[in-house]
Amino acid sequence: MSIWEYANPKKFIATAQRVLPWVATGAAVALIMGLIWGFFFTPDDYKQGSTVKIIFLHVPAAMMAINAWVMMLVTSLVWLVRRHHVSALAARAAAPVGMTFTLIALATGAFWGQPMWGTWWEWDPRLTSFLILFLFYLGYVALWEAVENPDTAADLTAVLCMVGSVFAVLSRYAVKFWNQGLHQDSTILKVGEKDPLDPAYYWPLAVCIAGFILLFVALVLLRTITEIRLRRLAVIEARERLGS
Repeated sequence: MSIWEYANPKKFIATAQRVLPWVATGAAVALIMGLIWGFFFTPDDYKQGSTVKIIFLHVPAAMMAINAWVMMLVTSLVWLVRRHHVSALAARAAAPVGMTFTLIALATGAFWGQPMWGTWWEWDPRLTSFLILFLFYLGYVALWEAVENPDTAADLTAVLCMVGSVFAVLSRYAVKFWNQGLHQDSTILKVGEKDPLDPAYYWPLAVCIAGFILLFVALVLLRTITEIRLRRLAVIEARERLGS
């Protein structure tokens, strides 16, 4: 079995409809369990108090905001190289989801930063690159809506996606590039190293991250199915207009 079989819209829809209920259920279970565990059954931090519990929303949302753009980049490149419409529509479907995650990350970051830094916003390298990434999301969605020809729109948004990938990378690695920023480096993967994330926070956070990943997959599958059906409807309507 080849992965390119799923470039066939019928094959993709049939598979997605089988997988979607399981993914959606997994997302619901992981999010409910992780958020309840994190917000109600973890201790307050000795420095940050209960404010630290924003981590259970902020970190998964920020991770998925970046990874959603990476997924869009991969599917956009597949479109440019292989001209598979499902890949272009999957990228289009993922954009509003990724944009929402980016907005959640920006908002929760502001609520977390205010008591920690004394300000709702700082032109920190990671924060600034994340804001620019959000603007690229907005531009990507707007470009799809502005261009009437779907293939042309897919080509233009693919190019935009490649340009925006620079800021997706900066959003992830800005702390390493510019040491003077306020934003701390990641501590999630530093188990066994100096200053790791405490296990009391690590495990509920891992469950929340799994929930956000499954939620992203479920929403993208659902939206991609919708985009394929809308494309089919547009083709049928165009043929009817030509026939009449």
